[in-house]
Amino acid sequence: MIVETKAVELYYGKKQVLRDICFAALEKKVTALIGPSGCGKSSFLRCLNRMNDRIPGFRMNGEIKVNGINPYAKGTDLLKLRREVGMLFQKPNPFASTIYENIALAPRLHYGLKGEKLDEVIEDSLRKAALWHEVKDEYRKKSALELSGGQQQRLCLARMLAVQPQILLMDEPCSALDPIASAKVEELIVELARDYTVLIVTHNLQQAHRVSDVTAFFMLGELIELGPTNPMFEGPDQKMTQDYLQGRFG
Repeated sequence: MIVETKAVELYYGKKQVLRDICFAALEKKVTALIGPSGCGKSSFLRCLNRMNDRIPGFRMNGEIKVNGINPYAKGTDLLKLRREVGMLFQKPNPFASTIYENIALAPRLHYGLKGEKLDEVIEDSLRKAALWHEVKDEYRKKSALELSGGQQQRLCLARMLAVQPQILLMDEPCSALDPIASAKVEELIVELARDYTVLIVTHNLQQAHRVSDVTAFFMLGELIELGPTNPMFEGPDQKMTQDYLQGRFG
């Protein structure tokens, strides 16, 4: 297991957000986290690379292992953790600079890359994000803010890939995109799982069914069911999962 949790509980102040989460994500597979709004999916996702740390009142109990290492252990190198566990957010957040500089910043800072080696990483990242052929003639001069919403999201994906992560966390990456742009991102998710472990939070059940190998259903801060996607969608073990998948609530 590349990601594994045992008895994880999460609090924001006095409010308990997660209860006894025992979870595992397989290497180089896509795991979809589904469930109604406010059920704890995104909070759980952010636990894995400690993106909750700055939220007032945050505290966590239980055990998390990422690549066999506890990210909450004393002395954890957060820069290294976030290189290995990248994150793509709901809305694209490109920097107000060129496409090239958006991607170049992190490899320069983390690895000291420059010149041809940096250029190679940037081109490779844009290719992996299926953006290279759309921007190759102007990516050194064109502002990232001039790109469409779908292109900006793929740029943010390229920016994440440039630091060579092993695990990709995606928090509703298509929620701000139109159907055509969403379809491109979905295709990328499936392709990226050949080389990366992907965890995606989504409210779109059809999307979860299309892109994921494994699905985790959350409800009221609890992990109700975790298993292979097709069998779960065809005949879940838990009635609550069945009710959610059939649209009876959520």
